[in-house]
Amino acid sequence: MTHCYRHLTAEDRAAIMMMRATHSIRSIATHLGRAPSTVSRELARHTVDPLKGYDAGLAGYRARLTRHRPRQRPKLHPDGELFEVVVYLLRKYWSPEQIARTLKRMSPNESRRQVSHEAIYNALYVMPRGSLKKELIACLRQGNGKRRPRSRGKDRRQQIPELVSIHMRPPEIEDRLMPGHWEGDLIIGANNRSAVGTLVERTTR
Repeated sequence: MTHCYRHLTAEDRAAIMMMRATHSIRSIATHLGRAPSTVSRELARHTVDPLKGYDAGLAGYRARLTRHRPRQRPKLHPDGELFEVVVYLLRKYWSPEQIARTLKRMSPNESRRQVSHEAIYNALYVMPRGSLKKELIACLRQGNGKRRPRSRGKDRRQQIPELVSIHMRPPEIEDRLMPGHWEGDLIIGANNRSAVGTLVERTTR
């Protein structure tokens, strides 16, 4: 089911202000046909003075300001100085990881002059199609037109091929009825500097 979010109206805010003193957040939300979290966020966001409580008029004014406030421009905006630096270094065949580390060393106390390697990759692959995008992606070590996902299929590290689970062993072995069945284990020492293999006969122990 698709949910369509509706901003609180002036009437909604007036009802919240009038009911706040005598009703719970959940009952206010039920009366308005809203989620309790919506009412809770509204009260937390726009209750400036705890002594005066929630003011519907002030809340509406602040909400309108927030909606019309321009969004912050991303660090790697094509018209920004940081983007030009990144493009310059990419053309020198620097990797995004090298660029990110260098920018952090150059401006350790200026976050606006730093950018992560993930942000560089994202900026490249969301660029509109064109010669600049092709050129910059070709400068990457892999030079792939599409970004590979971090997880490529199933992780097969530390797995034994055709492994049979210990839970699948026959009952006579599980109940230790027949001697001659051994159980092995590997004990790793501190900092992986030593290892001991153990073998135990299940019936006699």
